[in-house]
Amino acid sequence: MLRSSRRGLHATGWLGYVCVAVICAAVVVAVLGSVLAPYDPNAINLSDALVGPTGGHLLGYDPQGRDLLSRLLAGARTSMLGPFAVMVISVTVGTSLAVWAAWLGGMFDTVVSAMLDVLFAFPGILLAVIAAAVFGPSLLAASIALSVAYTPYVARVLRGAALRERAQQYVAALEVQGFPGRIICLRHLVPNVVPLIVAQGTILFGYAMVDLAAISFIGLGVQPPQPDWGVMVAEGETGVLQGYPAESLAAGAAIMLVVIAVNLLGERLVESAQRSQR
Repeated sequence: MLRSSRRGLHATGWLGYVCVAVICAAVVVAVLGSVLAPYDPNAINLSDALVGPTGGHLLGYDPQGRDLLSRLLAGARTSMLGPFAVMVISVTVGTSLAVWAAWLGGMFDTVVSAMLDVLFAFPGILLAVIAAAVFGPSLLAASIALSVAYTPYVARVLRGAALRERAQQYVAALEVQGFPGRIICLRHLVPNVVPLIVAQGTILFGYAMVDLAAISFIGLGVQPPQPDWGVMVAEGETGVLQGYPAESLAAGAAIMLVVIAVNLLGERLVESAQRSQR
């Protein structure tokens, strides 16, 4: 499994490695951002509000006099954690549904397909708004709502790949030898579609990051004063109107950089997986 993932990454070329470097840097900042932040990201000093870069404050201050660089570094945690949770839940549930639907077929496959068709009708942000209305605005509620919305996309793509693997001769040979379906799926079928699973996961991560930032922007995700890139884009509106767009630009640039990296990597991995299946 690890060897096939390495082959898929190698097939993406130099651009794939650049994307991986950007993603790894973002992960490091997400894990150590609070430690790397030079100042308290929530410390308010209104006398420094909307002051530009000065000594020791490379990005300046936000409208409440908080250090922008510190908030940008500390905000990476929720900005990366939410999309990661959405990706893990969606890929895990979607892969499970796809594999078992392809393996069992019949009524189970029909019911799963119908359920996925129903979920396709609900946009992720709409489900997040409903979740916020029921459970209150939070990153957890938004992440669960997006996980539900993204699962059909994973399941639909992987179901086709699982059906192709289900029809392979090695599967029939294993069944003749008496291996149970659970063992065949876990040890053989799923590992053979891992490149496609990884590719779908990377693409979903980028979509989830944009959607969660939008949800936080409208006040239904991460709640101020907790630092988060989506929250920073929203809070920077005051500065934009006063000719100081540094907060919104810095947070927006961070989101854009990570999303471009994961989307490019995901597209390259999808192309690599499709070539390997031909």
